[in-house]
Amino acid sequence: MKRLILSLCCLCAAVTYAQKDSITFKGYFYNKEYGVYLRINFYGQNIIIPGQEMLGGVPGYLGKDRNSFAWPIVSANIKGKKASLQMVNDYGSEDLEATLTRQNDSIYVLRQGKGSTIKVPADGKWQKLPPVLPFKRQ
Repeated sequence: MKRLILSLCCLCAAVTYAQKDSITFKGYFYNKEYGVYLRINFYGQNIIIPGQEMLGGVPGYLGKDRNSFAWPIVSANIKGKKASLQMVNDYGSEDLEATLTRQNDSIYVLRQGKGSTIKVPADGKWQKLPPVLPFKRQ
């Protein structure tokens, strides 16, 4: 009887861990300082960018408040608490490699790597985002 109870507890713990992992890189994340956000689902890769439905489902995108501009994430590979990303601007003229790392349950950090610098429209000008940008889960 004790073995049965212990086995059930281990099974429940394993299932809970697996369920938790399937939401690590899924959701809405916001950076208040720059007014940018990430909408991602690296598991289902079914995010539709508003106004850009022709692209179909993508793993996610980086967007800007009060603006339709986006940086679609065209591929995402997860390894533990880090995801390697390929991003392109919505014109297709710039691209970059980046990583998104989970720091804790609510803080994720986007690090730009090789390629272009992420620029977003801000008050009629292009604003460069810093190479390391924290996001908070909403």
